[in-house]
Amino acid sequence: MKQALILTACSVAFSASSVFGQTIQLQHDHAGHNHPMTGRTQAREVAQAGPHGGSLKQTGNLQIETMVSQGGLKMFIYDRAGQPVSVDRGRGAVSVRVEGNAKRYRYDLLPDGKGALTAPVNLSQLAGRQIDVDIQLVGITASTVSFNEVATVPASEQQLAAAAIARQKICPVSGKPLGSMGDPLAVDVNGQKLYVCCAGCVNAVESDPTKYAAGRPQITVTTATQADAAGIAAQRVCPVMDEPLGSMGTPIKVMVSDKPIYLCCKGCIKKIQAEPAKYLAMVYGSAQTNPPTVSAVPAGIEQVREGIFKVVAADAPFIAAQKKCPVMDEPLDAMGGPYKVNAAGKAIYICCPGCAKKITAEPQKWLAVLKSQGVEVPVIR
Repeated sequence: MKQALILTACSVAFSASSVFGQTIQLQHDHAGHNHPMTGRTQAREVAQAGPHGGSLKQTGNLQIETMVSQGGLKMFIYDRAGQPVSVDRGRGAVSVRVEGNAKRYRYDLLPDGKGALTAPVNLSQLAGRQIDVDIQLVGITASTVSFNEVATVPASEQQLAAAAIARQKICPVSGKPLGSMGDPLAVDVNGQKLYVCCAGCVNAVESDPTKYAAGRPQITVTTATQADAAGIAAQRVCPVMDEPLGSMGTPIKVMVSDKPIYLCCKGCIKKIQAEPAKYLAMVYGSAQTNPPTVSAVPAGIEQVREGIFKVVAADAPFIAAQKKCPVMDEPLDAMGGPYKVNAAGKAIYICCPGCAKKITAEPQKWLAVLKSQGVEVPVIR
């Protein structure tokens, strides 16, 4: 019975696969007869992609198309003329090494009944990571075929969107953190996706796409005038230096989208430009924080293990705020993550499912760790 094999970046189940019970001896045709040779056949990459969109390499008289997806590896075989070669009696083994991991993991390649040899390995947690694959095939020709493939595991549309939201962080129209008003909405600007916080901001981008094409709030800098006196009096202090406005000369007025922030001097401008959402929060209150001080995220639909979920778009601002896994002290995407674990009803983001055990065993400990780092943990709704 075929068993789906799960490959994770933290703990990968090793599946031993024999080298077909024989010493591999490779051969090549030369002047009408065969010469045995040891080592690896030299696969030559063909310029175009294969018929199924995979990577096409030529080895001996065969062309081999390799496809890597989140569901595993698949190979189609063709002759020199590009005609499909039957793999019904073929089999093989793949030896996979994940980028940054010295170990190799072996899996069987078996006919799928649809013209391909497949190794059903769950690679979804390695999206965006590079893998090095050694491949050995038998039963296709009289000799064993052996070659190497280097590929990147493709990301799903949902993962690509979550990563883009995490990079963008804030709405270019309102300056609010993406996710603070529900799932961010995508707007097409010159063929590129731009994310905004709400439907009202979609209309603003569509009416003036050039203004928001950079993906950040428009920031303008001027010197405050008498007309700004009331605003200066209400704000009182510079959010960067915590100094009284006016203590270093006429205050500087920075417009972040449609909201003014007053500064004590020009030296503070770069701080606002680098983190507009942070300073909007300081001036206009916690509704602008990244993430909001009181907020909630959905538990998620795709459960990896008990209490561990794949992240969704609404998690993006909280992922950006937490930055690192509290267990491993590694970036949240370092090991195929981030994932979301239920810690006493709150969402803690981790780099891999293996870290969940420590979180669930002592949720209050890890919540306290994040609190000490100034990270506000959202409630799971």
